[in-house]
Amino acid sequence: MKHHFLHNAIKKEPVLTVSAVCALLSMFFVPPSAAYIGYIDFRVLALLFSLMAVVAGLQRHGLFNWLAARLLNGRMQRRKLFLLLILLPFFSSMLVTNDVALITFVPFAVLILELTGEQRFLIFVIVLQTVAANLGSMATAVGNPQNLFLYSAFHLTAGEFFGTVLPYTILALPLLAGCVLACPKGELAVSLPDDAQAADKTPIFIYLALFLLCLLSVFRVLHYGLLLLIVCAAVFIEDRALYRTMDYGLLLTFVCFFIFAGNIGAIGVVHSFLQNLLNRQALLTSALASQVISNVPAAVLLSGFTEDWRALLLGTDLGGLGTPIASLASLISFRLYMKTDRADGAGYLGFFSLVNAAGLALFLTIAALLG
Repeated sequence: MKHHFLHNAIKKEPVLTVSAVCALLSMFFVPPSAAYIGYIDFRVLALLFSLMAVVAGLQRHGLFNWLAARLLNGRMQRRKLFLLLILLPFFSSMLVTNDVALITFVPFAVLILELTGEQRFLIFVIVLQTVAANLGSMATAVGNPQNLFLYSAFHLTAGEFFGTVLPYTILALPLLAGCVLACPKGELAVSLPDDAQAADKTPIFIYLALFLLCLLSVFRVLHYGLLLLIVCAAVFIEDRALYRTMDYGLLLTFVCFFIFAGNIGAIGVVHSFLQNLLNRQALLTSALASQVISNVPAAVLLSGFTEDWRALLLGTDLGGLGTPIASLASLISFRLYMKTDRADGAGYLGFFSLVNAAGLALFLTIAALLG
């Protein structure tokens, strides 16, 4: 019975399960005390919850499908269609996180390719959508959870943050466009069903206003406590069923890794080892750690052992490329692809590994050269 429960937990919430085990094991070395409260960054949790609620509301009321339908309906060249499908998660992930961008636009790409009879390009498009979402999301503090955490933890300014990440996001654009040139030319007709183009306007305006408040709080114009109160009240009044759809596992994962990282930092020998390692190779260490435990936990864990926020930020952002678990968004894409007809898991993972390994090597080399 216990083994069955553990198996289900790992299958449904792999990173949460690992983070909980790590937190529990660390408690044997540093027994629970009032100091644990100091480990937890409540500002990050409040911002993350608020953003998740707002984005879930926008998604629920059809904003993203409506935007995609406006862009894609009609006749167009195959390469242009594929480029648009890939750039939708690239740009949207900057505002709604890479996970949400892929949850929204991978099924949309599947629908488009089925309607046009282009299913043979599913692996190509979905893998590049995943890479695009992981590279696009690094451009903003709200693009992915580790950016939000590091922006808050190191008290970064907008100039420091954007000056570090934007060159890589800008470089990603022509590289993604170049990949599309590998597809043969041809013209396709896209005709979307009416239900794929619908959007509820009034709720969308409410959630867009709340999103602007989230941005003000990220940039420390609005206190995170007040933001949390406003968002919770608005969702309760407007759409309380939304509370049942949110990813509370991500919030718990952060809490567990806050505890784990805090306890590890309190163990002198381990603290010294990680500090020395990061002092020598912060960029490579954070990128490699992301390949094993994914980039969000890597950012939380390693942030307590280095002041080199720039290397840590780039290492965990670029480290989202690589293995399927380097970024949880990559696992989302894979699961969505495997639900399609005649899915080829081995073929998908082979192409995914090739593209991601090449991308990771290229971007890490550029980051190392730029110093």
